Amino acid sequence: MAQTPATLDDFRAILGALPGPDTDAAAAAADRNGQLTKPPAALGRLEDLAQWYAGWRGNGRPALENPQVVIFAGNHGVAAKGVSAFPPEVTVQMVANFEHGGAAINQLSKAFGAKMDVHAIDLDRPTGDFTETPAMDDADVLAALLTGWNAVDPQADLLVTGEMGIGNTTAAAAIAHALYGGTAQDWVGRGTGVDDAGLTLKAQVVADGVARHKGGDGLDTLARLGGREIAAMAGAILRARVEGIPVILDGFICCSAAACLQAVAPDALDHCVAGHVSAESAHPALLAKLGKEPLLSLGLRLGEGSGAALAIGVLKGAVACHSGMATFAEAGVSAG
Repeated sequence: MAQTPATLDDFRAILGALPGPDTDAAAAAADRNGQLTKPPAALGRLEDLAQWYAGWRGNGRPALENPQVVIFAGNHGVAAKGVSAFPPEVTVQMVANFEHGGAAINQLSKAFGAKMDVHAIDLDRPTGDFTETPAMDDADVLAALLTGWNAVDPQADLLVTGEMGIGNTTAAAAIAHALYGGTAQDWVGRGTGVDDAGLTLKAQVVADGVARHKGGDGLDTLARLGGREIAAMAGAILRARVEGIPVILDGFICCSAAACLQAVAPDALDHCVAGHVSAESAHPALLAKLGKEPLLSLGLRLGEGSGAALAIGVLKGAVACHSGMATFAEAGVSAG
């Protein structure tokens, strides 16, 4: 089991010495893929997914049997600026819904055999309004990163991270704007459904926050502009890398957390695939910055890890075909 980091610099050190995939397992998976009873590349991206998964699991013929979905919730001080169509109280209410099994993510987790955990992080203590102060100080962001780090089950063989937090599309847009430039308008979307005036306000809030907090690395950006649930997702994604657990990324907010890791270490997301492209307007641009091609495009914009959880089925299908199909020799079929 990985040693728990104690400081932000410990997290930076981990990002500076990331383990890679098992090249022998990846080679064995590629060799097996070439012998399966199908024409070459007939399963398209499923073949690439299976081989990617095999490399990170260290097994040329892997199984996917123990996926974990972890939902993190946090409240944002910037919500007081009116950037969301819903009040912060909804965060608490939705956490209760998750815990009682009533949300979409509960159904999707159950449908694909995933263990689901929920972590509500200091909901009675919103982050700072990042237009006036850093969202989190070092102690807060470290605590949130550790919540994510410790939430990962080392016995899991796949991780999905999801979130709930009124105002968090504003935080995610600010992170993307700070990391990748452009204008605030490039990165803001309607989130929970703000109108045109709300969208204009949201862009101004993002611009003000990013103008106030310049410099530093991806973890600094996470602290100044992010949220506790966003930091927790980053911590969980990094822990998964250390444990050799592949990750399916969810939508815009999850990808903003991942972007903070990639900003520190360019290869930090090699163990991740993008589950879907959401209807949040800037998500395609963010995926392009991350170098990730989504598995699904279904117009989802719910969050909660829902798009990534749905993509568990795609990855399960890829692994099942790779590991369960017969080779030409086993089936007694001529390879041509």
